[in-house]
This record gives sequence, structure tokens and C-alpha cells, in this order.
Amino acid sequence: MNKKRSKILIVDDNPSNLRTLMEVLGDEFTVIAARSGEKALTLANTEPRPDLILLDVMMPGMDGYEVCLRLKSNPDTWGIPVLFVTSLNEIEDEQRGLAFGAVDYITKPIQPDLVLARVRSQIELKSYRDHLEYLVCERTLELSRTQDATIFTISNLAETRDPETGAHIRRTQHYVQMLARFVATTPFAAALKPQDIEMLFKSAPLHDIGKIGIADHILLKPDKLTPEEFDTMKSHTLIGWRALSYAEQVLGSNSFLRYASEIALTHHEKWDGSGYPHGLSGEDIPLSGRLMAVADVYDALTSRRPYKPPFPHAVAAKMIIDGRGRHFDPNIVDAFIALESEIQQVLETINDGPTGNAGLGNVPTQCYRLAS
Repeated sequence: MNKKRSKILIVDDNPSNLRTLMEVLGDEFTVIAARSGEKALTLANTEPRPDLILLDVMMPGMDGYEVCLRLKSNPDTWGIPVLFVTSLNEIEDEQRGLAFGAVDYITKPIQPDLVLARVRSQIELKSYRDHLEYLVCERTLELSRTQDATIFTISNLAETRDPETGAHIRRTQHYVQMLARFVATTPFAAALKPQDIEMLFKSAPLHDIGKIGIADHILLKPDKLTPEEFDTMKSHTLIGWRALSYAEQVLGSNSFLRYASEIALTHHEKWDGSGYPHGLSGEDIPLSGRLMAVADVYDALTSRRPYKPPFPHAVAAKMIIDGRGRHFDPNIVDAFIALESEIQQVLETINDGPTGNAGLGNVPTQCYRLAS
């Protein structure tokens, strides 16, 4: 099987120089040529992209430094090695070229053996680097799949006992993601990075994993819980936190389970300090728990439970807004208001079945039982 020939782009406004370089490299590589910086950029952005660029410095119009700068400023071309080919031989010229991102310098007049040796060396280095990047990507993908499979398995195990459905899990995932993306654009949560939002999305399904430890006669009770039963129900936050924290210690503090354990413990805390299990208030509640609180309560209100039918979006949204500054972080409620139509669309798209959402009159306090 023939080995794929590497592709070399030669850029020089002098036809004689182009011919010489093509003769030197043509037997071993696929060579394309450009006589201007503008044409070079076009060819560099055309698939399949070159594996290496030999770039003249002194050209009319856009010189080699400008071409190199644009190549290195473009995420699609920044990784292509650039070798400057020039008659300039001052140390300052070489330093300038390397500062612009070139990997090597070849001076004119061209010495064929030297050019071929340096091109081969850079092609080999690029091939090695590309292989390492491929291995890293494969490993990252493998870890991501492992995380997803772990969460899927655990959350589905919880579903076998919890009256909440897989649709609830998927909806709350999306609600958390939408709210997090919105608040990440605001000053109070500007430190929330895209990778944090991804981890929040992955972790959200585990928020009620502790309900596995709650007895059926309490978890599935269709009537109002006694004070003792409600205390037992509240312990699901600590049960989930302990289990996930132990797993987090095994995997390390930077694992995806950091957010999962945080959410499991704190998503029933309230902004005014009246929540559980620790009565945290305000910003002492982790942002992950504050986000999940809004997502979980809204979805609990709009979902069917053993103790209540689903409430319409308008009723649930009003209850979320009424809880601003008491149950919920005001900033996250503001995000909910801004995203209300998108949130309602998720509710209507990811549904539990054909029953739909029945309209109700007065909303009893009991509707908060599993959501507060």
C-alpha cells in the first residue's frame, strides 16, 4: 500500500524560485504553488490543507510576515508548520520570523540537500504531533463516553424506584444548561466556563440519586407526608452526596462528579436559608445547586407525580417568579424569565407521554413536596 504523500505549499513571487523548489521537492511530496500572499492564504484554507508551507518573506503586497501572522491567527491553519525562505540573513530577521510563528528559516540561494532535509524533518515532526493529538482526542472521547455511561447507568437505576421519569432527567439537564449559559454572560457568574457548563449538563441527572435510599412507602406515598416521613425524605440529599463524594475521592477532585455531589447535596437549599439539609443561604449555596433548584422545581411542578397532576407552564412559571429572592437566586430567576419561551419549548418537546399537562386552579402547597 502506497504511503500518502505529504502536501507542500510553496509561496514565492519569483517563478524561478518556485521552479527550483518544485524540482527539489516534487519527487517526494505533492507540491502546490502560489505567487502572492493572498493566493497562499486561499490555498492554505482549501481542503486538503497543506502539511507544510515554504514562505518567501520579501513579496510585493502582502509580505511573508503578514501571511504567517494570518495563518497563525486562524484556528484552521495555525498548526501548519511554516518555513521562511529568504535572502535576509540578519539575526534580527530570523528572530522576527520565529516570533511570527515560523518553525525554521532557509536562506537563499537555495541548497537542495539542505531544503530537502529540513522539509523532511518538519514533516516528520508534524506527523508525530498529529498522531499525539489523535491519541489525546481518542482518550478524551473515551473518558467522555465513560462519564456518560456511568451517569446513564446510575440515573436509570434511580428511575426504577423514583416516580420521576427519564423525561424529567432530560428536561432538567437542558434547563440547567440553558440557565447556566445565560448566567455565564452576566457579571455575577462570568467565571462559569464552557467546560463547567458541560459538566453541569452531565451531572444534572444525578441530582436525586439519593432517593434510592428512601423506602417505597415514603417515596411513592400519594398522600401528604408526616413530619417524620418528610425528615426521612429530606435525607436523600445526604445519601446522594455521600455516595457521589466517595466516588469523587476515587476519581479526583477535578472529576465530573464534583458537580454531581454538589448538586445532590444543595439543590434543595433556598436563597433565604429556609431549605435543607444545612439551611445555607444566598451565595453560600453553590451556583450548581442554585441552578438545579430552579430547574428541578419548575419540572416537578409541570410533571405528574403520585401526589399531584402536572401544572401548566404559566402556573409553574409564576411560582418560580414568586420565589425570586426567597426560594431562588434572583439572578437565576431573571435568567428563567429571559428564557421562558425556550424553557416552555423544552417542556413541550421532551414529554412523559400522551397525558399532557392538565390545567388547575389553586396550587396546593403539597406540590412542593419532592421539589422543595
